[in-house]
Amino acid sequence: MRDDAVISATRRWVDRAVIGLNLCPFAKGVQTKGQVHYVVSPATDGQELLDDLKSELHALHAGDPAQRDTTLLIAPRVFADFLDFNDFLDRADRLLRKMRMEGDFQIASFHPQFLFAEADADDMSHYTNRAPYPILHLLREASIDRAVEAFPDASLIFEKNMQTLRALGVEGWQALDVGPARDNAL
Repeated sequence: MRDDAVISATRRWVDRAVIGLNLCPFAKGVQTKGQVHYVVSPATDGQELLDDLKSELHALHAGDPAQRDTTLLIAPRVFADFLDFNDFLDRADRLLRKMRMEGDFQIASFHPQFLFAEADADDMSHYTNRAPYPILHLLREASIDRAVEAFPDASLIFEKNMQTLRALGVEGWQALDVGPARDNAL
């Protein structure tokens, strides 16, 4: 699987779903300014992904937010099973604490089979966190704070997203063509 094809599919998801459906009203600004760093992890197991996460957290911390505000660490070769990925997130959060970066950074997660525990299996709410590949989204807390100040009713975003996704439906989501890179693109 070529990294450029993985990044291209991920960018397509960000552009068409995250920004196109306005699932995250804060994403367009950083995407337009080129402040989103896309990186593909070669990891094939959890420890390797933790090592890549550590490296990317260091790089994000050392970097200028005006150049790199956020990172999408894409992991196409590990955690095909959502429950395994979900279990891994505890390890990722522990690493963040161990690195003493909790409060400076936050890790959001996306997965092709993402499921919220409290929602029915076929609920469209899952699609708010569905992406073409397992992704760890590294966010600066300061950027989140600024975004929330600019959008005081941030708590309403999820409800608006549910309305959008329910109106779109599974067929509409599939029509967005935001899945993984196709074999012929690799």
